[in-house]
Amino acid sequence: MSFTTAQLDAIESAIASGELKVSFGDREVVYRSIEDLLKARKVVRAGLEESGAIKKRNRYSFVSRNMN
Repeated sequence: MSFTTAQLDAIESAIASGELKVSFGDREVVYRSIEDLLKARKVVRAGLEESGAIKKRNRYSFVSRNMN
């Protein structure tokens, strides 16, 4: 399934506001929990990254070493 950046924006807006209902275009989805919204965001973002619609996010890990 192809996704749009408008769908990602709607999901991110719902997450930020704590809403479980997401509307985009003529569609409306009600999620059961914020965790489900977070999972949906992950799927939509991955689809958009794969299609080249958005840039892949670089992930960095940092190790803290105690230099005593």
